[in-house]
Amino acid sequence: MSEERNWKRNRERLELKLPVRVRCRETPDFEWTEITRLIDVTPFGAGFTLKRPVEKGRLLHMTIPMPRQLRVFDHVEDQYRVWALVRHVSPTSVPGSKVMLFEIGVAFIGKRPPRSYEGDPSKRYEIGGVTPESLTLAEDRPPVALASSDNRNYTRHNIPVDMLIETFNDKGDLELSEHTVSENISPKGAAIYTTLSLPVGRFIRLTSEQYKITVHAAVRGCSMGPSGVPRIHVEFIDREWPL
Repeated sequence: MSEERNWKRNRERLELKLPVRVRCRETPDFEWTEITRLIDVTPFGAGFTLKRPVEKGRLLHMTIPMPRQLRVFDHVEDQYRVWALVRHVSPTSVPGSKVMLFEIGVAFIGKRPPRSYEGDPSKRYEIGGVTPESLTLAEDRPPVALASSDNRNYTRHNIPVDMLIETFNDKGDLELSEHTVSENISPKGAAIYTTLSLPVGRFIRLTSEQYKITVHAAVRGCSMGPSGVPRIHVEFIDREWPL
């Protein structure tokens, strides 16, 4: 049986509530760290919750006091430092609270990230294969057709939807906010007018009183609108917009 088939075979998930340090680089100049606890773990991946959003295909760096018998490498180190590929993101709420969490599932990819990650940490990846000590990653995932794309999988609606844009600093505190409107929108993404400087790769929170909804999005691009007003192009990462 091939190594890939061995990896894909169902493995028993161990419910080890180990502390874990998760580091995410949204852009080359911005990163954050969050301390949380594992929900379950195998030698090949783990599940946990975060207070901040991430998206499927991104890479995270994790530091875990992993039992040595579950490790693939670094068996003598006190802490297991491993790179992980986000495979699943699902928003959830804390019972009796308005606090939103994100259930994250990751696959461990090895001791080092691919070279392309260093220049652009916003890149997204897919699993390409398996080696004895790590997963190999395929080329970047093709971007989903957004509301601003000329080759659209989803119909764009040229309507001004009210938006509150919010960004958060490396401590998780509110950093910037702006009330604005969309230029166009689809279930998967939108073009939004803004004066905020938001580089590609940043995660933002969008709230609409008109639709009574809050979604999280990743910035995919920036451009200048026909009236000379700057805009950002975003992809929703935790749910579709209800159009």
